[in-house]
Amino acid sequence: MRMEWSLPKPRLASFDGSLKMAEDLEKLIARFDPITLAEMDGVKLQDRMDTKYVFAGPQLPSVLERMTRSYRLLEIDGVRGSRYRSLYYDTPDLLNYRDHHNRRTFRSKVRFREYLGSGLAFLEVKRKTGRGRTDKARMRVDTIPEQLSEEHRRFIAKAIGEDRPLEAVLWNHFTRYTFVHRDLTERLTMDVGLTFSGPREEHALGDIVVAELKQSRIDRRSPFARIMRSEGIRPAGMSKYCIGMLMMARPVKHNAFKKVLLMLQRLREAA
Repeated sequence: MRMEWSLPKPRLASFDGSLKMAEDLEKLIARFDPITLAEMDGVKLQDRMDTKYVFAGPQLPSVLERMTRSYRLLEIDGVRGSRYRSLYYDTPDLLNYRDHHNRRTFRSKVRFREYLGSGLAFLEVKRKTGRGRTDKARMRVDTIPEQLSEEHRRFIAKAIGEDRPLEAVLWNHFTRYTFVHRDLTERLTMDVGLTFSGPREEHALGDIVVAELKQSRIDRRSPFARIMRSEGIRPAGMSKYCIGMLMMARPVKHNAFKKVLLMLQRLREAA
């Protein structure tokens, strides 16, 4: 079912110059103390509680300004911010999408993710396991395939508990900034420049930031959660996969996502 909401020509959002006040943002990013991948080993949080926030790009400078004392920023080879690309797999009848739309307590998502420029790629299975918890199983791969191998199928079947027919359905690309709290067991990711693509088309989300707070348990002491409350930004569930499917006008149910689609429309207009 094609969505009947207006999609103004979007601006690719990134910290590298296309957001408003890009120079100020670069200065703010430079103020964060760095953290290395090795130092992050203690906060992998493969089994965790996730809280997602979505806000307009122009709010970002204020948010970053208030984060600098509490968080360090991942830096790899002197670079802050990593380019990602992901390929999502689903069943022919889009069971993973439908489970999310229908708010199934126990559901899964299958994707390949590549950290561009690093030579690292993984097959990942994310699972909602009840009471809001998320866990993730992953295996290293050489590259992102558009067809699953037998080894991939066995890994996925073991992770989700059954063997399902799966096929590639959606690509996405984005830039991610990863922050780690100085004292709490807490990670935070900020994704910008989100685009979705298929064989013949591509759509960009626009000047919108998708932030995800990852904790071993919900902890209201989180400085980022307090910043979000003071900025008037409430937690907002938004699946990149599901929104990407709608932006690509796939013939899928969308009633459960009307609220988030209206939120994205307001944020576009505010950016």
